[in-house]
Amino acid sequence: MADYHPIDITVYPQIFQQFATYKTVIQGRSPATVEDYLSDLSLFFRVYKYLRSSRAVPLEDISIDNIDVPFLEQVTRSEVFAVFNYLVNERGNKVCARARKLSALKSFYKYLTVTEKLFENNPVRDIESPKQSQKLPKYLTLEECVLLLRTIAADADSPTRDRDFAMVTLFLNCGMRLSELVGISTTDIDRDMKTLRVLGKGSKERIIYLNDACRAALNAYLPIRAAMADRIRPEDKQALFLSTRRNQRISQKTVQYIVYKYLDMAGLGHKKLSTHKLRHTAATLMYQSGSVDIRVLKDILGHEQLNTTQIYTHVSDASMQRAVDANPLANLKIKKTAADNED
Repeated sequence: MADYHPIDITVYPQIFQQFATYKTVIQGRSPATVEDYLSDLSLFFRVYKYLRSSRAVPLEDISIDNIDVPFLEQVTRSEVFAVFNYLVNERGNKVCARARKLSALKSFYKYLTVTEKLFENNPVRDIESPKQSQKLPKYLTLEECVLLLRTIAADADSPTRDRDFAMVTLFLNCGMRLSELVGISTTDIDRDMKTLRVLGKGSKERIIYLNDACRAALNAYLPIRAAMADRIRPEDKQALFLSTRRNQRISQKTVQYIVYKYLDMAGLGHKKLSTHKLRHTAATLMYQSGSVDIRVLKDILGHEQLNTTQIYTHVSDASMQRAVDANPLANLKIKKTAADNED
């Protein structure tokens, strides 16, 4: 698995740094999660200071370097509402973005008031998170998955075809996250190529089982990767998927670009799907076509809670049509007598 480099927290106020250390060391949050917390907190308090000023200084030039405990203690509930009102009306923050920022703020103030007991005032303690509408996940149909894979396989001019085919095959068959895929090392794959280990959210390891399609795709790619061995950067010698231009572990941004490119080539660009939607696709196909138990699917996807997985229990239009057709009365046709039609 990839060695995740810690983020540079020294660019943030001291109290933010202490919070980040607590989330990382004590709670075991991933660097990416902690970085999201710090980013959301930075924007919130930059807007907070901007609203309290004459607004003569542009928002992006507002400094938060002097934020300390006395400053944080004076924040009021009404000021929190004012900041979120600004985020909605001036920055167009949608429900999801506001919910994430409020979650970061609640976690931060809980750390200040409960964990460290630095003061008692918690202005966000009783603020309810905005209700988010439950949207059905976007995904590719089985036919569209086949089309996407055939499009990659037919791209004979691409020097990275086998690598790209293997990555998309793993996405569609295993339902792994983007960060999990780029983090795979050759040592994570077992000797018989039946399983591999990935590092999921919260730095939690889990085992993913490989099917025949995954093994075939990896077997086609690994000799090509082996030919690059002498050029790979020392810190990325074990990386499974490599950037052929930089001779290092492939980046998430590059993988996203590859997926977008082949979706466009396959005529599926209009669906506006991403690497995460390929994860949705794998989960949906396993549940609908493979009759996978929802609890098993939870473990495959690495979800903490079952209700997170339950979004994949949505029923497709085709399934609903089959259900109606399966009704025992579906083919019952009763002829009316003349008397029945008198009215």
